[in-house]
Amino acid sequence: MPFRFSALIALLCLSTAVFAQSEDTKRYEAYGGYTFLSNSFNGVPGSTQPLNGWDASLATPKLFGGRFKLETFGYRGTNTGAPQDALFILAGGQFDKKFGRETAFVEGLAGNGSMNKYWGPNGVRGEQDAFAAYMGGGLDTPITRRIAFRVDGGYQHTSFQVIGNTTLMEVYVPGLPHSFGRIASGLVWKF
Repeated sequence: MPFRFSALIALLCLSTAVFAQSEDTKRYEAYGGYTFLSNSFNGVPGSTQPLNGWDASLATPKLFGGRFKLETFGYRGTNTGAPQDALFILAGGQFDKKFGRETAFVEGLAGNGSMNKYWGPNGVRGEQDAFAAYMGGGLDTPITRRIAFRVDGGYQHTSFQVIGNTTLMEVYVPGLPHSFGRIASGLVWKF
């Protein structure tokens, strides 16, 4: 009986010390900012145009070394005579490590992307929904105790295809991009 009681006291004392050291990992993270995509979705060689957009995400507190993250971002622009309004909703994991005041992280996300109907070159009809994936990383620099400035970047893959105006079959367009570079920056609120 005395051994169990002393083990319980030791466990309670150690748990408060561990909590004090890892208070930051027990918080949700809400992010909002600007994002830049390296090319338009119909940016075939000789006709490339980067896209600007917005980015927002929510990450859960750390569990088993990582966070579950839900992210949404959108782009708007025009290329080869066609408007491009893209919206992505992705989910996955984020793993971070503190280095002094800064926190570095890596992430892997997958989900769905959606586009307007006539986004293809010269306004040709294209797929409106497709698989999307993102792998990247970044750095959070604290501004206050609960707010940090985030810079991140990585590789984005999408599988949008052109359908064509007269048929519902996919049309092969040489050079249609599926791989993109993406950078983003904004503010993170830890609550």
